[in-house]
Amino acid sequence: MFRFAVIAICFWALPLAVSAVEVPEGLIALDGRPAPALKLTDLDGKITDLAELRGHWAMVHFWASWCVPCRLELPAIATMVKTKPESLALVMVNTAETDDEVFAFLSAVAPELTTLLDRDGQVTERWQPRGLPSTFFVDPEGRLRYLALGGRPWDSPAYRRFLASLGR
Repeated sequence: MFRFAVIAICFWALPLAVSAVEVPEGLIALDGRPAPALKLTDLDGKITDLAELRGHWAMVHFWASWCVPCRLELPAIATMVKTKPESLALVMVNTAETDDEVFAFLSAVAPELTTLLDRDGQVTERWQPRGLPSTFFVDPEGRLRYLALGGRPWDSPAYRRFLASLGR
């Protein structure tokens, strides 16, 4: 009987240990509702469809060049991209700016980053970020799990550990 109780406790605790993710300050846990549709092109015309990223975590980041916190945050994102797990997809979405505005801004500030263009703002409207920048984390099943409102130090140790934990 004792052996059964020990085994039962171990199996009960195992999911808690596996799912334990150290969430840094500033991230809000979400309810796991399905992520809205997102299918956009980048400056080169390449299409990205969030549905095709199933099986991987996705970091969906809404931003604009006129947004001061977005401008301040982009260097941290550019640094973070170099060390993020390969299994974590970064999906940057520029909100309702022209191709020329986005190209000029990114080429000067973060030329290594690629962004999708929500030219008419319809995708942003479906996602309903509560301001810019806003970053959603979509789990491998396509569900919204975390939200960061405002700029974050994505290249800091706490955020790097969090991102690494999503890659496991």
